[in-house]
Amino acid sequence: MARFTPLFSGSSGNAYYIGSSSEGVLIDAGRSAKQLVNMLRTCGTEPEAVKAIFVTHEHSDHVKGLRVLANRYHIPVYASQGTLQALLQMGCLEGDFPVQEITLDGVECAGMFIQSFRTPHDCAESVGYRVFTADGRSAAVSTDLGYMTDTVRGALCGADLVAIESNHDVRMLQNGPYPYPLKKRILSRIGHLSNVACADELCRMVEMGTTRFVLAHLSAENNTPELAYQTSVCSLSLAGMKEKMDYKLCVAPRENCTGQSVLF
Repeated sequence: MARFTPLFSGSSGNAYYIGSSSEGVLIDAGRSAKQLVNMLRTCGTEPEAVKAIFVTHEHSDHVKGLRVLANRYHIPVYASQGTLQALLQMGCLEGDFPVQEITLDGVECAGMFIQSFRTPHDCAESVGYRVFTADGRSAAVSTDLGYMTDTVRGALCGADLVAIESNHDVRMLQNGPYPYPLKKRILSRIGHLSNVACADELCRMVEMGTTRFVLAHLSAENNTPELAYQTSVCSLSLAGMKEKMDYKLCVAPRENCTGQSVLF
């Protein structure tokens, strides 16, 4: 079985490792290279095990350590064409490492097959990823969603593990300190997925065979792990689904200091 390891998750930085201790891929690199290397080792993985970095989009909380990490370990970088153009303009692709566009056809890497799918967000050309392992299992990562599109639903359908955004509690956001334009952006169809919107999708995914969920990209100011977790559990309970029997659910830590992983 492969493992899904959230290294960092949230508005301060995002990075997820998928694979084994010997080889795997990184989805995003949103902390400094030093922090990413230290966290990989905390989670039992050497940086040399990372065979590629797959970027969802160009926002800094997803690419902060990309250039330095990829250059230091000569790690190939994959992203959509629009994201690559944005990263090029930002200077994030300057270094000694291969860069390649990932098309919807997907690519083989680290003994796995990785496919991308379009996501709605306020950036150049954001994507999520689904990773298929050699033993027929799969995990999907879908964060930074303004809303759940049919394309995203189709890409997540049937995955054994889904890491999905549960970014904010709407009331906390509306009553919080953010300026109005930022609140409007987050609540828009190119912003972020709320706890309730996320919870509504989980029931559909359990019915389609997904049994493991990781709630990701929680806002530090407009959410709490407990609130995100309980919102999803309540929605699933109302649908007649029981935790640990029909599904397993956890919240990705902001910093994975305990080395928490989920097998799938």
